Amino acid sequence: MTGVRPGDTRELVVVKDLTRSQIVQYAGASGDFNPVHTDERFATRVAGHPSVFAHGMLTMGLAGRILTDWFGVEALRMYDAQFRRPVYPGATLTVLARVESVDPDGTAGLSLVVRDEAGNTVMTGNAVVGTD
Repeated sequence: MTGVRPGDTRELVVVKDLTRSQIVQYAGASGDFNPVHTDERFATRVAGHPSVFAHGMLTMGLAGRILTDWFGVEALRMYDAQFRRPVYPGATLTVLARVESVDPDGTAGLSLVVRDEAGNTVMTGNAVVGTD
């Protein structure tokens, strides 16, 4: 992969002040209407959270923008995520992507860390990008 070396990094703020509307819009787009994401009363009184919270896949989708901005959507070969903490309305999410390896076959392995405005890691992930 031309121009990419192990240790190269990029950082990107992918959302500022995440809104409840964005979370509900994602519920509609994904079909996932679990009430922990859309019903404040359920999320707080039944599930014990301080508020509704974003779908993990919404966080993953937002974070993926760093990969597509850096390499292009056509280069993405694999992307996985591990959700570490809930993301609540009002969150600002920053993604740090790091090139971990560059292989002779033209692919690069990356790690991702997503942090909220308080510096909490809310998601980690891995990706493989290529040019073939």
